[in-house]
Amino acid sequence: MLGNRIYGCDDCQLACPWNKWARAAALPDFAEVRNGLDGASLASLFAWTAVEFDARLAGSAIRRIGHERWLRNIAVALGNAPRSDAARSALRSRANHPSALVREHVAWALARQEA
Repeated sequence: MLGNRIYGCDDCQLACPWNKWARAAALPDFAEVRNGLDGASLASLFAWTAVEFDARLAGSAIRRIGHERWLRNIAVALGNAPRSDAARSALRSRANHPSALVREHVAWALARQEA
């Protein structure tokens, strides 16, 4: 059900009936490009280290999930994405990750990408 998304806030914002009256904020803290996520590929986001994750997402709600679950979500998104060499390469780079959670989801995603 996650599709190729990695975090649910965007869906909540789109579905919230109160947002039909919302205006774009003028504060840079709320800019879409603030965290470098706008237009980033899943493979590039999957390459972030824990230190880079913490630094790039400081002040963002996304940081609450932590780097391990970030990688899990991106692995699922990569598994659901169209088959590509970039996706397979990114997934293989984390195949031996220390986290069993990440390894499990990378294996699942690789099976889908290599099918």
